[in-house]
Amino acid sequence: MTETSRQEALERRGTLPRHFVFLLVPEFSLMPFTAAVEPLRVANRMHGGTPYSWSTASADGLPVRASNGTLVQVDSALGTSSQADAVIVCGGIAVAEKLDPAVASRLRRYSRRGVQLGSVCTGSVILADAGLLDGYRCTVHWEEIDSLAENYAALTVTRSLFEIDRDRFTCSGGTAPLDLMLHFISADFGRELGARVADQMLHHTARQASEPQRLALSERTGVRHPRLLDVIAAMESNLESPLPLSDLAQAGGMSLRQMERLFMQNLTTHPARYYRNLRLNRARQMVQQTGMSMIQIAVATGFTSAAHFAKAYGSLHGLPPSRDRSSASASRNTGFEPASRRPAPGLERDAPGTKGSQ
Repeated sequence: MTETSRQEALERRGTLPRHFVFLLVPEFSLMPFTAAVEPLRVANRMHGGTPYSWSTASADGLPVRASNGTLVQVDSALGTSSQADAVIVCGGIAVAEKLDPAVASRLRRYSRRGVQLGSVCTGSVILADAGLLDGYRCTVHWEEIDSLAENYAALTVTRSLFEIDRDRFTCSGGTAPLDLMLHFISADFGRELGARVADQMLHHTARQASEPQRLALSERTGVRHPRLLDVIAAMESNLESPLPLSDLAQAGGMSLRQMERLFMQNLTTHPARYYRNLRLNRARQMVQQTGMSMIQIAVATGFTSAAHFAKAYGSLHGLPPSRDRSSASASRNTGFEPASRRPAPGLERDAPGTKGSQ
């Protein structure tokens, strides 16, 4: 693509109608994908026209299995259609195992053409590995934030619901893509249409980009004591380099004995055990959903000995980390199509050229 044609594409950005291509990565999370598509459909219906259209793609044009087992038929292989104003990478489980040099090359080609690139859930890892987020603010599902920042030093990784930085937009998982799309719809047509779309989808408040991804600590733990919450927050912020219990008590503005009493009263466990379980639960997420080695996971969760890590892990989770990884991988693949991924009925889709007209 010439520099002139790329500039023309950049100048066209933000005009309507707009076509989104959703790249479905194997084991992608279905909820973030549908949370991104459905607001576009509703906006078209509310608007009375088709300012938005969309299509789906995979690396090879074959159906893609979502992380919940749903097999989704796609429209084409990535890069075979020239119609694209934005390409959104939809990631999910064990995304580090899904890195594909051919996909990365096609995404870079889209970038050279001036096409916006975005992601939902863990799709940011695919963009980052292709070098397409270097120098950009970006985000990802909270489970991947630390590893994304550690593995790709050129990125500015935030904990926001979503980030929009020039010709890149990245979004965390769950229902956050709904908030991202409501932002785009409101920017295109005004807050009134954005509010009507949110109301139609029973989404009472469109969250802003800077809002945190996770529930408040009090909601996640059921704890209401403010000083105890300060201690738990300090624990969660120091999983890789665990703090001594005396430092944790100081963070909560209390004595060690007071801290132990509050943990027993509110959480029926000792603070040391609670802290260790936090680290081991984080380790299990890494074991089951990343390609990190066991020693890397051990270090990332504050264990200096691989043997100690494996023993503690097995004690809490019932089996060693290596077997847990194999078991998680096998359970994800149980009942799935073989590697050839024979075409099969997927999600109900509109005929080409009619999407979004409902």
